[in-house]
Amino acid sequence: MNIQDKKKHEKSKKNLEKRLEHKTNCEPEPVFKAKKIQYEIASRLEGITCGGLGAIHMLTQVTGLVEEIDRNIQLLKEHRPYHESDHILNICYNILTGGTCLENIGNLRENPEYMNSLDAERIPAQTTAGDFLRRFRPEDIEKLMDIINQIRIKIWIRQSLRFREKAIIDTDATIEETTGNCKKGMARSYDGRWSYAPLIVSLSNSREILFLENRSGNTPSSYNAAKWIDKSIALVKDVFSEVWLRGDTDYSQTEHLDRWDEQGVKFVFGYDAKKNLIAIAENIPQWDTLVRPAKYEIETVPRQRPENEKEKIVVQRGYKNLHLLKEEIAEFNYQPILCEQAYRMVVLKKTIFVTKGQIHLSDEIRYFFYITNNCSMSAQETVFFANQRCNHENDIEQLRNGVHALKMPTGDLVSNWAYMVIASIAWTLKSWMGLLMPHKATGYKIIRMEFSKFIELFINIPAQVLHKGRQLWYRFIAFMRHAPAFFGFVNLCYNLRL
Repeated sequence: MNIQDKKKHEKSKKNLEKRLEHKTNCEPEPVFKAKKIQYEIASRLEGITCGGLGAIHMLTQVTGLVEEIDRNIQLLKEHRPYHESDHILNICYNILTGGTCLENIGNLRENPEYMNSLDAERIPAQTTAGDFLRRFRPEDIEKLMDIINQIRIKIWIRQSLRFREKAIIDTDATIEETTGNCKKGMARSYDGRWSYAPLIVSLSNSREILFLENRSGNTPSSYNAAKWIDKSIALVKDVFSEVWLRGDTDYSQTEHLDRWDEQGVKFVFGYDAKKNLIAIAENIPQWDTLVRPAKYEIETVPRQRPENEKEKIVVQRGYKNLHLLKEEIAEFNYQPILCEQAYRMVVLKKTIFVTKGQIHLSDEIRYFFYITNNCSMSAQETVFFANQRCNHENDIEQLRNGVHALKMPTGDLVSNWAYMVIASIAWTLKSWMGLLMPHKATGYKIIRMEFSKFIELFINIPAQVLHKGRQLWYRFIAFMRHAPAFFGFVNLCYNLRL
């Protein structure tokens, strides 16, 4: 951001703050006063609503993503005129501009200003995008994920030593229901839904999706997970000082624990509460109380909590109700059948107060087990670390309802898998922008930000598009609070070569 742009930004910021000041001497009339509104079509100026997309396109260029895709992905016999990267970026940019399905590409294709902003004569139609997805084979999709991951390494190397201290790999699957009758590869899930069951492996540090595999809906959650976990370990081990694996009870695959331990990989997995483990837990003489930290710190004064309406209805109608009384932790050594050595087993005991209406029925005891090969963390820290796996579930939710990567827009399992991977690139580009942002505080916010909010703050910025001096210029025509950080990122892209 040059001096002139900085002055404009500061002036706009002060004007906005002045308008938002609380005023006591206000006229008793509605705030929205506009009455006579007229519309007309501009004849000279070109404008777009997604002015931040230019920075994202620069990011794909300087990271080498476009070049690597065209070099290694060969799906088209002839380029007339589109290349493989054009099709992939077309789907990705549709999502970054707020599109939720392939049909929304048609809106961009009918927008000359959008195409001019990318210096494109035309873009592929939505039907052409569907045809492109159907050209993928499983090996092509894996190659695309490998291309993206090789670029990740270059970005990770630029991060601080603190970032590269520990790589935390989260693994989980989800059920994605489909209402179509002709979707090849779908099956009924454990709860009777016709669906697919994608497996998702992510890096908790930056919330990047490392690997993603689409599977039939009746596939067990952990099926083939070890393959992608091994690939993730190989990806991060040369960049990060430590590698940690984390997952729920479905991913405590005991046949692989010894091998991962020999590689120096740390893990914390949930473990099924089997009868033999419950019997061991019931004979533990000494338990420690688990004290969970506060969810947040009150900055001003505590407010009176409103009455719990749900709790009141449960009591009035005599529903069965569960109240957590206390949590206790302990640990012991345990050797699974398929392991050649014993591992540390941390057990969490929850005492639950069971009522029906206002009648106390009983106290229920539930046990939760966590298996780990790490001894540096206390039992309490191990439980908290395992619970943080919920962030991965938030990422899956963002893929589903933010990025809309799990839409299943085509008619078979493999092409839908290709769409998932391509759509997840939009989420990855958000993470890369956060990692490379010179203003680290803003970069951290971008990494943790919901996708819809990212689009609102950094993509959907009204801008004029100008061609001058053999360059493409984006001129913002609305106030942007994060303009200094954004311009710092753009300047970085001009000088960045990975």
